[in-house]
Amino acid sequence: MATMKAAVIREPGGPEKLKVETLPIPTPNDGEVLIRVKAFGINRSELFTRQGHSPGVQFPRVLGIEATGVVEKCPGGQFKAGQKVATAMGGMGRDFNGGYAEYTCVKASNTQALETDLDWSIVGAVPEMLQTAHGSLFKAMQITPKDRVLVRGGTTSVGLAAAAIAKNHGCFVAGTTRSSNQASADVMRKSGVDQVIIDDGNVAEKVKNEKFDKVLELIGTATLRDSLQCVVQHGIVCMTGIVGNKWTIDDFNPMEVIPPAVYLTGYSGGPTEFMETPLNDLLKQIEKGTLPVQVGKVYKLDDIAQAHETMDKNAARGKIVVLTE
Repeated sequence: MATMKAAVIREPGGPEKLKVETLPIPTPNDGEVLIRVKAFGINRSELFTRQGHSPGVQFPRVLGIEATGVVEKCPGGQFKAGQKVATAMGGMGRDFNGGYAEYTCVKASNTQALETDLDWSIVGAVPEMLQTAHGSLFKAMQITPKDRVLVRGGTTSVGLAAAAIAKNHGCFVAGTTRSSNQASADVMRKSGVDQVIIDDGNVAEKVKNEKFDKVLELIGTATLRDSLQCVVQHGIVCMTGIVGNKWTIDDFNPMEVIPPAVYLTGYSGGPTEFMETPLNDLLKQIEKGTLPVQVGKVYKLDDIAQAHETMDKNAARGKIVVLTE
């Protein structure tokens, strides 16, 4: 039986719970595609799953809600062997083994063909990050070129991607960071951020005289009350991330928390949203240098625990990517 290396977690816990083991290579059925994984991004939701916070996830499990690589087998003929592809969501890393492996088996209907010659360290950063950023901005927030957009959590990988996409769309973009370190500001400005705001928990006070049309909330419930005060009437706040690691709002009273004529929405993004994401168009922009993508750290599969430790410490300043070779 052919085997592969995979990062397996057998019980919830810290990064040290991720161990590289040898597993059988999956066998694809009709309607599925076996992907030889070249690279995958590390995502915050995988941290929550690793810690045991994702309902219904059974251990042992190979984590990973996304993967990029080349087609190994596709019994239904939807893809040709050797074709470059990307996949994300659809139960990967939760309902079935995901992308933290040399091979992953997913639905062909949840896979996009890629047309790019970019390095795998870039391609591997793209699927979930750009799906989340693009979907939040256009599907949930309905941004227009005239909008002033605030990204709450501006140094996260999604925040940097969202800033770049919004800037390319013609928006004025501000981003928050808790750090006064110049390096944080520099990486945000490279992604198109026009205004860097130091987040002390009271951003609304700092922007009260020049509020925003749209706010992308990536910190989550910990800062949502404040973010709702940062928009003009008829403005939109979209909660997409939970970097703040707090899942609920204590003593939530909508009449008090949500200002009059301010709209609160959310975005999580599933298989439909992934397949709607124009990955190839975005990859072309990256190739042309018009869409900056910040890759913070690149690791090998054998160093998966170290990659998660970097994520735990928020030390990447960009997307964390893992290469399988």
